[in-house]
Amino acid sequence: MTLDWANLVGLLGSVLFIAAFAYANAAEQFDKLLFNAANLLGAVLLLTSLWVHFNLPAFVLEVAWAAIALIGLVQATIARRKLNQP
Repeated sequence: MTLDWANLVGLLGSVLFIAAFAYANAAEQFDKLLFNAANLLGAVLLLTSLWVHFNLPAFVLEVAWAAIALIGLVQATIARRKLNQP
């Protein structure tokens, strides 16, 4: 394995996933918007890496992860807007 730009981007995505998971387990006040944004960005970064070094099982996992994170992000945004309305 070479440590090219695609692998570095993929590693950054992995770091985001790990950080989001750690945050979810350590936070006293859980922010769904932050959690899902980190997961979506992590999935996009890993998908970018997979564009260069394709792996079908990993691609399917990351597409599903991104879709779930996007749905969660939209739901968290809607909930936050409702909460902040006068």
